[in-house]
Amino acid sequence: MQATRLTLICHARTVAQKQARFGLDESLDADWLARSAQVVQRYRNLRQLLCGPELRTRQTAALFGDEPQVDPALADCDLGRWRGLSIDELFKAEPQAVQTWLDDAEAAPHGGESVAQLCRRVAEWLAGLENRPGHLLAVTHPFVIRAALVNVLGCPAATFNRIDIEPLSTLELRFNGVWRLRTQGPGQESPR
Repeated sequence: MQATRLTLICHARTVAQKQARFGLDESLDADWLARSAQVVQRYRNLRQLLCGPELRTRQTAALFGDEPQVDPALADCDLGRWRGLSIDELFKAEPQAVQTWLDDAEAAPHGGESVAQLCRRVAEWLAGLENRPGHLLAVTHPFVIRAALVNVLGCPAATFNRIDIEPLSTLELRFNGVWRLRTQGPGQESPR
């Protein structure tokens, strides 16, 4: 049986990220597009290209191929009424709500999706890929990649906020009976 190889790529930086704000459906920060060449060349000709529905993921996916398949499971975490706001603004306006959200993975004081709900959504998506052999490239959001890590490593959802995902960073996962995290050394070229 051929293994499933999943490369998760975080979308390129947006102005909201630069300003430490929760995302809206904004476009990419043009300055970051020039930095994408090295990552893009490594994955340019993959046949199975997926992305989240937001503009920033579709724009980033377009760097890797002409016809990315939009997958709703790769959508960013729904942060409800907090979208577009910075964590600093929220700590000033709703300190207890933010602290509850940070401490309790089931909490959703913003009226959107909790971290635990996001982790369950991503777990279901990963389970659906287990019988899909070959190499898939999925362009998505930092929160989705964090949720994938939490699931693959079997960590409690409380560890979610201890993971940082940088724009255009990649995460390699393999499934051959069990999901595994795979790291690569400098200059290592991944087999296609």
